[in-house]
Amino acid sequence: MSLRKLVATVAGVAALALTAVAAPAASAESSALARTITVSGGGEYSGYVPQAIQVWNSRVPNIRMVQTSGSGNIRISVTSGGGSRATIGHGSGQIILDRLQINEGYSPLRVITHEMGHTLGLRDNYNGNCNILMSGGSAGYSCRNVYPSAGEANWVNQSFANGRAAKLAESTEWVVEPAFAHLAG
Repeated sequence: MSLRKLVATVAGVAALALTAVAAPAASAESSALARTITVSGGGEYSGYVPQAIQVWNSRVPNIRMVQTSGSGNIRISVTSGGGSRATIGHGSGQIILDRLQINEGYSPLRVITHEMGHTLGLRDNYNGNCNILMSGGSAGYSCRNVYPSAGEANWVNQSFANGRAAKLAESTEWVVEPAFAHLAG
């Protein structure tokens, strides 16, 4: 075999090996599930939705949320009264933002990010600690932290590990901030 044929054969084998090595990275990257968020009737708060999506995307590698104008896994609407609330889901559900509650002084971005946490499976933790996103309204009006704690982010990340498919929320369980439970009537 000539040197030229040997080099060409080695180069061809090397190219095939590189292709085989590169293929798993692409499929692993595509295993992260995209989450679609629809803002239907989001009114004055729809501008905060992309920021809330970015918060979750930056903290939880196993999900990728995107905003859409069509029908999505997570639907956000706005009402007056009854408290902000969301269904507990696994990448799906309904968020209702209460403009009366937000107008009392709560950060709209924190409220949206908190309620998204419910649709990702997190429950409330009313410990008053502003560093815990799911402490919700118990952290007070002055709390502006919009990021999940490391523990909260890790819990969500683990629940979406291995490309687990999103399940539709089968329950209509709502989480209403205790300070506003009297409004839910």
